[in-house]
Amino acid sequence: MRRWGIVISLVYAFVVIGLLVPASGLLFGMSFSDLPALYQEGAIWIPVGMVLVGQVALLFVAADTSQRRLKPRASVMVSAITTSMLFLMLTVAAVFDVMAAVRADRFDHAVPENVFVAGGILLAIWAAWTVVFYLYLRGKTEIVGRAMGWLLKGSILELLIAVPSHVIVRRRGDCSAPLATGFGITSGIAIMLLSFGPSVLLLYKKRMDRYREARERHAPVA
Repeated sequence: MRRWGIVISLVYAFVVIGLLVPASGLLFGMSFSDLPALYQEGAIWIPVGMVLVGQVALLFVAADTSQRRLKPRASVMVSAITTSMLFLMLTVAAVFDVMAAVRADRFDHAVPENVFVAGGILLAIWAAWTVVFYLYLRGKTEIVGRAMGWLLKGSILELLIAVPSHVIVRRRGDCSAPLATGFGITSGIAIMLLSFGPSVLLLYKKRMDRYREARERHAPVA
């Protein structure tokens, strides 16, 4: 089970780093020759790291709960923290999409200049989502599967905001606003794809459990 988790994580990392990062640059208006410079930007690795860590953490929970090694309370907390981190990204992306569509190139004026204030707001949103998902997942079965369902719904909703916003700012000829909407589109796609990784692993787990149960039913009695 862990090997499949590693394979899925590597494929997902290739998709995010090799395809979605360049796609975000193209949506912003960069040329193909400028794309290598995008990887030198430190800020781009923050959302990339978030989705990669989220993918690995949720796959770890899915793989270990299949072997019943983690306590249920621990798996709920890991799933809640990870899911809330990804919903933080979706929330920020959706807010930036709306502000870019409404305020054009002045959308960044609404962002607090003080790093501690901005960080405090982000931590507050993360904490709020963590409480919401912990209360929702506590006592539930198939914890990762339920979290994946919410991530899929959230990413689709965020894309329904990001795509029209991107069309608006591109038609209007804004300069920096496509940066926000391009980030919204690529982050929404990244989290949508992320939701399929643990889902595939859980589907494989269910198939293996059914095969094991069938074999045990037909095993000769000693």
